[in-house]
Amino acid sequence: MRSLYADHLLARLQENPNGKLHQRLLLVLQQAITEGIFPAETRLPASRDLAKELNVSRNTVLNAYEALLSEGYVTARTGSGTWVANMLPEFSPAPVQPSSKDVPRALPAHSLSTRGAELLGYANASPYQWGAFVPGAPDVTAFPHALLRKIEDRLQKSPDIEQLIYSNGGGCAQLRQALSEYLRVTRSVNAEVEQIIITEGIHQTVDLVAKVLADVNDTVWVEDPGYWGTRNILRCNGLRLHALPVDAEGIIPDVSAAPPPKMVFVTPSHQYPLGGLMSLSRRQQLLEMARRQRFWIIEDDYDSEFRFSQPPHPALQGLEDNAPVLYMGTFSKTLYPALRMGYLVVPKSLSHPLRTAAAELYRGGHLIKQRAIAEFIRGGHFAAHIRRMRLLYHQRRQFLLSLILRYLGNDFLPRYSHDAGLHLVLSLPDGCDDVAIATRALHKGVVVRALSQYYLSAQQERGLLLGYACIDEPKLFAAFMVLRECLRQEGIIGC
Repeated sequence: MRSLYADHLLARLQENPNGKLHQRLLLVLQQAITEGIFPAETRLPASRDLAKELNVSRNTVLNAYEALLSEGYVTARTGSGTWVANMLPEFSPAPVQPSSKDVPRALPAHSLSTRGAELLGYANASPYQWGAFVPGAPDVTAFPHALLRKIEDRLQKSPDIEQLIYSNGGGCAQLRQALSEYLRVTRSVNAEVEQIIITEGIHQTVDLVAKVLADVNDTVWVEDPGYWGTRNILRCNGLRLHALPVDAEGIIPDVSAAPPPKMVFVTPSHQYPLGGLMSLSRRQQLLEMARRQRFWIIEDDYDSEFRFSQPPHPALQGLEDNAPVLYMGTFSKTLYPALRMGYLVVPKSLSHPLRTAAAELYRGGHLIKQRAIAEFIRGGHFAAHIRRMRLLYHQRRQFLLSLILRYLGNDFLPRYSHDAGLHLVLSLPDGCDDVAIATRALHKGVVVRALSQYYLSAQQERGLLLGYACIDEPKLFAAFMVLRECLRQEGIIGC
């Protein structure tokens, strides 16, 4: 029967040869399940067997199986494989009904734009945003929600008209003023109020910058490995990605590149995902190249507040007056992700164009919420919350590091700086299958991300991103022991 299943899937794949292979395989698997080709309680072929019969990589099959599991099409039984679920998700596509017309089994390829197909082909947003070991997830239960709600309730009682209409000035003036003062003191950022634009997070910020400062087919430099979300937005805007390697000092600029890039995206204060800190000499080199070759540096100040062994390092933007740097940040990690609030600090020459473009593209709003966050910052509550969370995250990070040392050993510690952030990278031996390990862990209820999936180039380090911020020590311990067993089953460690 398993060979018959493979024959069916292969035929469906050949019917529609366009698009990314892993997306096509996921679609035909979903269709086979909803149409009853794979009935409920049917065991799917083992990933190795199916990969061999379809002549695809095992990672392609594992990624498809992981997506089926996350969407509720299948269940995983420890030690006995992957099985079709008894009840399919409500959003499952309806089975194809017999008809006298030649109705296609799936949407034709031309139903999506090239841009849309590109975005979906690289889509990587996870349905798992909380728990062990989700990377980048803050402990949202520790936030003083009652205090912020009290501020909001007061503002809601008698809101100004300006807080109830569209914003075309870059966001709430009080929040931009509060951020100007806060960033100058804590991050050495040179920012007057008119240089700050409030956005709905990093994704919107990147979209704004890409649309206004670059044209289709322009080249942008990105870190390798790097954040997939930024890369996908740049792709969707028709930009060409030039992936540059990262070492212990940060991104390694391509000094021989011709022509130069239009922009370079960097995370200098805490490289994502490896965790390193860009050295002063590398920062100065990048600034000198940007001035000479006339390109923009986009600085993502990811996780800068949560550095544990020493004070946070100053931002790249503040190293020079009128630096060719656009500085972006967010409250997703410092407060909570669903707030959907970020900020962009731009050079004075770009202030009016980018504020106007933001108003045209996104029609800013949420001004009462922005005003509440401004009061939260001005009242000292934001700084106090950062101090509390820095201590809590440091404690959890040290606990996780102690587990790695005790149960795995020094070889599994992060290769780069590990004194900051909300996650660390568990190092794995070269050549091992970190995607398979992550999939095995997911089947056991533990969410980790494979480091190799953050690379664009073939030169990939192997590892697992372990987020530790949102769970306490007992849950960290339990999840770590599950992960340790997965490593044993994959032959990474002995008994």
